[in-house]
Amino acid sequence: MKEKKTIAVVGTFDSKGDEHLFLKKQIEARGCRALTINIGTARPSPFPPDHDLFSDVVLGKDLANKGRDEMIQAVISAARELIREIYGRGEIHGIISAGGGTGTHLGTRIMQALPMGIPKVMVSTVASRDMSKTVGTKDITMMHSVTDIMGINSLTGAVLDKAAAAVSAMAGSNWKSGEPKKRIALTMFGFITRAAEQIREHLEALGYEVIPFHANGTGGNAMEELAREGSFDGILDLATHELADELKGGYCKGIGPLRLEPINGRTVPRLVVPGGLDCAVLEFTRQNVPPEFKDRKVFFYDFRSAIRLNLKETFNLAEQVAGKLNRGPSTVRLLIPLGGWSEADREGGPLYDPDMRDAFIEKLKENLAPQIRVLEVDSHINDPAFTQLASSTMHEMLNKKDG
Repeated sequence: MKEKKTIAVVGTFDSKGDEHLFLKKQIEARGCRALTINIGTARPSPFPPDHDLFSDVVLGKDLANKGRDEMIQAVISAARELIREIYGRGEIHGIISAGGGTGTHLGTRIMQALPMGIPKVMVSTVASRDMSKTVGTKDITMMHSVTDIMGINSLTGAVLDKAAAAVSAMAGSNWKSGEPKKRIALTMFGFITRAAEQIREHLEALGYEVIPFHANGTGGNAMEELAREGSFDGILDLATHELADELKGGYCKGIGPLRLEPINGRTVPRLVVPGGLDCAVLEFTRQNVPPEFKDRKVFFYDFRSAIRLNLKETFNLAEQVAGKLNRGPSTVRLLIPLGGWSEADREGGPLYDPDMRDAFIEKLKENLAPQIRVLEVDSHINDPAFTQLASSTMHEMLNKKDG
C-alpha cells in the first residue's frame, strides 16, 4: 500500500482557524495526511490541532503577559524546533500556511527550517510586495491571496483549494536526477555568462554535476548555506561581483556574513576568481547618470549600468577578499585573468583599466596568507583558454582532496 504523504498545516489558528481547517480538509481530500500546528498567540484554536504551541509555549511558558513580539519570537523558535524534529523522523513531506503580514512572517520563518526540496507554500495577502527577505534563500512558493483572508468565500476558497492542490501534488513528486555525481557549485552573473557556460561544459565532460548560482546577493548566500549543509564537493567561485555591489549598494547587494568564509567542519575546495570585481552595477541609465559618477568609466547595460571602481574601492575589495580567504587557506586557490574580469573589462571595452587591475592584485597579495596559491593568466575571463584552465584547476583541487 502506498504511504500517505504528510503535509504540515501551520498557521495562526486563533485568527485564521476556518482557513487552515479548510486547507486540512482539501489536503486530506487529495489523499494526503494533514498535520495541524497552531502558532497563534492570542487565544486558543477553534479546533483541536495536532500540535498546539499556544498551549505549549504561550500558556505553558507563561508568556501571555509578555510583549507580542516576544511571544511571536518564542513561538517561531519552538515551531522551528518542532518542525525539524518531525522532519528528522521522516514524517513531513510538505508544509503550507496562510496569513496576512504577521502570519506570513511566522509561516515563512518556520518553513525556512526545512531543507531545499521539501515543498513550501505560503498563501499571503502581502505576496505582491517585495518578498526578498521573506523568501530569503529558501524554495518557498508565494501565492497571492488577492483578497484578504477572512473566512471561506467563493474567491478565498478557490485560492486556498488550489494551494492545497499544489502542495499535495508537490509532495508526491518523485523525480530523481539519475546516477549521483560529484557536485560543483558555480557562481555567475550576466557579464561573465560565456565563461560560466564554457566551464559548465568542461566540468560536465569531466563527469561532474555543475550547480550554477546567480551571484545576485541571494544567490551567493544560498550557495554558501547549501555548501554548509554538505551539498557540494567543490566551489568554483567565478563571480565574486556581489562584494563590489555590497560595497556600493548595488543591484546584487545583500551578500550576508557567510560569503567567501570557510566552511567549518567540511573540506570543500574553493577556486576563487575576481569575476565582476572590476565594477559595481547600479540602477541608472545614460539619461540619468548620478553626479558622483559623471567622471567614472561607465558601461550602460539595460536599466542598470556598471561603474568602474576607483582605487579606494579596489583596495577595500582586495583587503576584504584576502581577509575572508585567510580564515581557511588550506582549501582555497585564486585564479586571476589578466585580460579582464567582465564583458566590459577587456582591451577597448568601456571599463578596461589595467592599472586598477594591477593595484587590486598587488593589494591582494600584500594581505593574502602566503600558503594561498595565486595563479595569474594572460587571458580574459570569457576566453576559452581561461575557462579550460579554471575547469582543470578545479578538477585538480578535487583530486588532491580525495588523495
